[in-house]
Amino acid sequence: NAMTCAHKTAPFGTHYRVIRLDGKGSVTCRVNDRGPYGKGFVIDLSLSAARALGIIRSGIARVSIERI
Repeated sequence: NAMTCAHKTAPFGTHYRVIRLDGKGSVTCRVNDRGPYGKGFVIDLSLSAARALGIIRSGIARVSIERI
């Protein structure tokens, strides 16, 4: 239920703002895992973070991330 995410190289505990490029929202989440390992993917969101961004159905979205 936490607003967390996975990132390949960021230190655990790092906070990121994840912003949908279509302007439909943003969330702040904390890195607590490694991944994603698929080509072209930068960040993997927890269920609650994905729900807050409204990307549960599609599973993916174009986003920008900024370290806070």
